[in-house]
Amino acid sequence: MMSVLRSNRLVAAVLIDITGVLYESGSKEAIPGSIEALKRLKQSSIPFKFVTNETQNTREGLVDKLSAFGYEGLITPDDIFAPAPACREYMQKEGLHRPHLLVHPKCLPEFEGFFDLTSEEKDCVIVGDAAEEFSYENVNKAFQTLLSMKQPRLLSLGYGKYYKENGQLVIDLGAYAKALEFSTGLTAEVIGKPSQKYFQTALSLIGVPSSEAVMIGDDIVSDVGAAQKYGLSGILVKTGKFRPGRDECHPEVKPDVIVDNFLSAISIILDHNARNSNS
Repeated sequence: MMSVLRSNRLVAAVLIDITGVLYESGSKEAIPGSIEALKRLKQSSIPFKFVTNETQNTREGLVDKLSAFGYEGLITPDDIFAPAPACREYMQKEGLHRPHLLVHPKCLPEFEGFFDLTSEEKDCVIVGDAAEEFSYENVNKAFQTLLSMKQPRLLSLGYGKYYKENGQLVIDLGAYAKALEFSTGLTAEVIGKPSQKYFQTALSLIGVPSSEAVMIGDDIVSDVGAAQKYGLSGILVKTGKFRPGRDECHPEVKPDVIVDNFLSAISIILDHNARNSNS
């Protein structure tokens, strides 16, 4: 049997991506086996968090969406660690109160009521996966807003290159954050994957060290590679944005395990703990 950790330590926590692991973007049903996998994980009592870069919805909206796919009663908003609420907490610590938002309309409730969104004097720009809102006009407005600040701050709710939607790879948030970096000379403060601090914060909520945790995802760089840099084991699933013939031989990232799907990943973790429970 395959070992998911580099030692015989038990897996004490599991971090899980959502899109591409639980469901395919653009689909209206769960990836086969994923509902059973989540049920098995919950029955095992191993703590877990869904660590996502989802910024086209609130956590509550995402739970409703997943419930419609068959996950009803299996996931709560507290199970989800998402960039927008993490960014909100970070802004409060940093004393940022007047953001310019370039985000998806469904993400706006994560900021409304917490900050002054009407002030013309902004203290930061927040860019999320705005999808169709990434027009030239809107991106240029974010650029101009950054130039108008005495101490410009660019916060990016993730830094991904691409994701899969309706069976096709599509450009992700990172490209737009890069464009603003290039045009302003700033470096974005990334709140989301692949930021190592993002993984650190998620694990701190569980209270488990990175050496005893596993990340399951479909993105070989932002999920697996970034988690491994922080000390987690990384499992790559062959669903979502996985690219056959390329991801298996990535020049930099070598997953600890590559599996067919989420169910296979959970089976390996549970088998690993069963074999090493008496060690």
